[in-house]
Formats: sequence, structure tokens, C-alpha cells
Amino acid sequence: MRHLLRTPAGLAGASLVALMVVLAVAGPPIWGAAAERIDPAALLQGSSAAHSLGTDSLGRDLLARVLVAGRLSLALAALATLIGAAAGIVLGALPSVLPRRAARLVTGTVNALVAFPGLLLAMFTAVVVGLGARGAVLGVGAAIAPGFARLTQTLAASVARADYVAAARMLGVPRRRVLTAHVLPNVAEPLILHLTQALGGALLGLAGMSFLGLGVQPPSFDWGRLLFDGFARIYATPAVAVGPAVAVALAGVGFNLLGDALARAASRTGPPARGPAAPVASENRSPGEPDARAVLEVRDLTVTFPGGVTPVRGLSLTVAPGEIVGLVGESGSGKSLTAAAIGGLVPYPGTVRAARLRLCGADLGELTAERRRRLLGTSLAMVFQDPMASLNPALRIGGQLAEVAVVHQGASRAEAAARAVDRLGHVHVPEPDRRARQHPHELSGGMRQRAVIAMGLMGTPRLIIADEPTTALDVTVQRQILHLLRRATEETGAATLFISHDIAVVGELCHRVVVMYAGRVVEDLPVEGLATAAAHPYTRALIASLPDMDTDTSQPLASIPGRQPPPGEVGSGCAFAPRCPLAGEQCAEAPPLLPYGTDHHVACWKAT
Repeated sequence: MRHLLRTPAGLAGASLVALMVVLAVAGPPIWGAAAERIDPAALLQGSSAAHSLGTDSLGRDLLARVLVAGRLSLALAALATLIGAAAGIVLGALPSVLPRRAARLVTGTVNALVAFPGLLLAMFTAVVVGLGARGAVLGVGAAIAPGFARLTQTLAASVARADYVAAARMLGVPRRRVLTAHVLPNVAEPLILHLTQALGGALLGLAGMSFLGLGVQPPSFDWGRLLFDGFARIYATPAVAVGPAVAVALAGVGFNLLGDALARAASRTGPPARGPAAPVASENRSPGEPDARAVLEVRDLTVTFPGGVTPVRGLSLTVAPGEIVGLVGESGSGKSLTAAAIGGLVPYPGTVRAARLRLCGADLGELTAERRRRLLGTSLAMVFQDPMASLNPALRIGGQLAEVAVVHQGASRAEAAARAVDRLGHVHVPEPDRRARQHPHELSGGMRQRAVIAMGLMGTPRLIIADEPTTALDVTVQRQILHLLRRATEETGAATLFISHDIAVVGELCHRVVVMYAGRVVEDLPVEGLATAAAHPYTRALIASLPDMDTDTSQPLASIPGRQPPPGEVGSGCAFAPRCPLAGEQCAEAPPLLPYGTDHHVACWKAT
């Protein structure tokens, strides 16, 4: 409001709208009798001292009628706007929750309606429904709906890609619940702003419909009807048309100025802002019988997108109970997409293929959609890099945590809420009862990340995937989050896949390290040998680029020359060869991942 009233346009718009609302409330009680009083001696008069805007064919005072007509005009405009907004918002939000084919059908319908002229759509609807106020309101509402549908569709498309919406779908939350609790609350602000502007358009549209004789019919009257009645006399007594025309113009301008000012004001504001070694499962062995010990077993995982883009190529990975495996590599190496593929969260139009993808002994590719959803919802916990993308900003923390227990464990809302508070306390969120009643933006970055970990611990996860959960945190909070992950793994016996580009953090937390480059695993080794036994040139280069207390500060920091090839440009040979000082002719062929000592595998022809 402070920003709104500081601008001339905002102040003018707010003043005009306030004036119209006051007239709509006070007009009929004050001037209602004068507006209906018939005076045979003053028929069709022009402007005079007694009648500022003249009189109509029954001698009724036109100024009084203009002031009284404000109530009906604004009421019909508000009703038409609400009808158009409700229809448009539902139509625009449906593609974000419907299956792909149904979503395309709805999107095509919206596009066709947007292309159709609004006035013709309003007139057509009014004629079909019938002349009068009801037909005009439905017609103008139908004309407004496509604009709301297009805006909602655009806004909802961005929200529908958020991690918390994907998680809700994976939990099996009904589409109606996804729409009302996760999508619409997060696009409400721009829609409310658009609603204000649409009021002005609806007012003008209804006035136009009444002026054309399709709207309000006698004996009722609105500003458009008064303009219609006075238009025949506009050349003889222009004042009779001035009153309703000025009222329509001022109200329309007021609502549009107010909507623009609210949008600008909203754009300036925003929300306040190592333990004991675990049993190790050998990875990347040749395909054969499934590993009965493994919580997660992946064989030859490939993720592709149209156009030959393959960010993950033939990845194999095994994680045992109580084991923390670090997945490292530069940005763009395919780490996060690997996690998304395991969790069934690869965005369309990505395609996931794997010779074997087993979680808790069950092959995900052989399960029905319902059984896969239930297995992933109860046995997999994912902790993402940005907790604000995982937490719905429109819902309270406790409610979001409780949803897991309600959907998958059949807990009552009271039981789920109590468990949510308990889990928040378990991950050392201070005052968990109070924090559970707060929204995500009211928590610091570290507390939000703890809340996401607590969400994963609402059940008893068998696998925890942490995708760069400490990247945006300071070192103190980072250490606390790492301690929480280690503690959660030890207490639950879960397998943990820790994804990071920080090899130093991985060396502190994990039992085993898997190094990725250009979508492939290039080395897999125990963390104890990371500093001294790394055999792949890329792994060695990563370690050498980490400064330590003995680094010569007078020399430039060590770096890896060149860049990692994009997923669509990886050739058939070793992807690291252009940057590798040991590359030779043999590197024109991609090396397989072969054993290199105990629990150690390397994909390099020159490994030493």
C-alpha cells in the first residue's frame, strides 16, 4: 500500500475506485427516490439549474440516475469478472495436472478461445443465453475467461515443474489436491492483480453490451443503458450522454490504473527473504544375478532427450545398507539427472532406460505404477540443493511434512502433525512446534534444509539421495547438515547417495566415491584412497585443484584446461581426452570401466 500511494497513477486509481465504491453504496439510498420520480412537466429537458444533466422521456433526473446506476454497473462487472476468472483459472490450471494428451487438448482450447475476438464471444454468448443482465454478465465473463486461462496456464506451467509438485505426484496426491494446494496458491498473486484490471474491462464490456441493447433492459438501468437512452439526443442536448459516459470512463480508468499500480508495487516486494565404515558393496561389476545386499542397484542407466542429447550414459551403481556413496563431477556431468532417474523425476520429454534398476530388492521397471509410487514414496527420501524448490511456499512446514504420513502411513492428521514436530526436533530445528506452523520463507536456509531432511525421515527411508544439499549454505551450517546426514544414515541403516561437485566434502562424509564425467562413470574407489590411489587423470586433476595449507599462494590456482563437452556433443571416444595430458590414439575408443585393485574400478586406457 505504501508503494501504491507513492505513485501518481496508483493514487489516482485508488481514489477513483474508492469514489465509485462509495457512490455504489451510498447512491441508491440518497438519490434513489429522485432517480425514479416521474415529472410530466420536465420531459426531455436539457441541462438546467434544476437538472444538471437534463431529464429523460419521463422527466426523471439523469444525474440522480447516473449516481444510482453505479451500484448495478459495478455489481454486474464484479460478477462477470468472478465468473470469467473462475472459469479461466480452472481451464488454465488443468494442463498442469492432467495427463499429456488431455493437457494438450485443453491447451488447444485455450489457444482457440484467446484467438476469438472477445466482443464477438460476449455477444454470441448473450444472444444464446438471452437478452438482459444475465446474458450480458455471462457473455462478458466468457470473453474474460480466455485471458485468465492463458495467464494461469503460463504461471502454472512454471510451478508444475517445481520439485514439491513432482514430489506430491510421486506421493500419489490426488490431482484436485495438487491443483488446489500446490499450484493455484503459488500463482494467486498475479491472478489477483489481473483480477483488478479485468474489473475495468468487464465494466466497459457490460456498458458496451447495454449500449448495443444486449445488456440491462428497462425498467432496470446501468450506465450503458443510460448512454443508450441518451444517444439519440446527443446532438440536441449532449449533456444527457455526458454523465454515463464520464462515469464509465472514470471507473474503467480507475480500475486499470489501480491494477497497474498494484502490479508494480508487488514487483518491488517479496517474501522476507565421519563415522565407522559401513559394509561396502562392490560397484560396476559385470551384469549377472542381482546383488541381494544392495539397497540400490543400477545397471547401464541411460537418460536421453530428443535430438540425440544423452546426459547419462550406461551408468552402473550399487549402494549397500549403511553406506554413503559420493557421486562427484563438474556441473553438467549428469549427477542430478542420475538422481532424478532413480526417483522417477526425469522431466518430459526425457527417456530413462536401464538394464536393471532395483530399489530394496524390487525392480522398478517391473512394478505397476501404483506399487512403484508406493515404494518410492516410503523407501526413498530425496534432499535437494534448493529447499525452496522442494517446499511449497504457500503451505506451512508442518503440513507439508505431515502429508507423507497421511498419504503413505494412514496416520490421522493429528498423529501426522505430532510426528512432523518430532521429526523437526530430531534434526535440531529449534522450537519445532512453532517452526511447524511457519511458512518456508520464515526459516533460514539451514533450517529449511533441515526441514527437507526431516520430511525424508517422516517414514523409514531405505535410500537417501542428497543432491548437493550444502551448496548454498555457509561452512558452519554445511557441517551441521553433513552431520545430520551421517547421523540419519547411522540411525536408520539407510543407504545414502550424496551428490556434490565438492570433492573435499565428499572425502569427509562418504565411504566410497564415484566420479562422473560427461555422463559416464570414470572411476569408483574407496574414499581412503581418494588422495593417494586415484588412477584416472580426471580424478587426479579434481584433487589437485583443491587448495590446502601447503598450496603456494604466489602461484595461480591449479585448474583443468578446456571444458566438459555438452551432452549432445560427446563422441564415441574418451570424453576427457581433449583435456587429458596422457591422451593417445587408443583414447579414440571409449574405455570400459574395469577392476583396478580391491573395490576399485577405472575407465581409462592410461590408468597407472
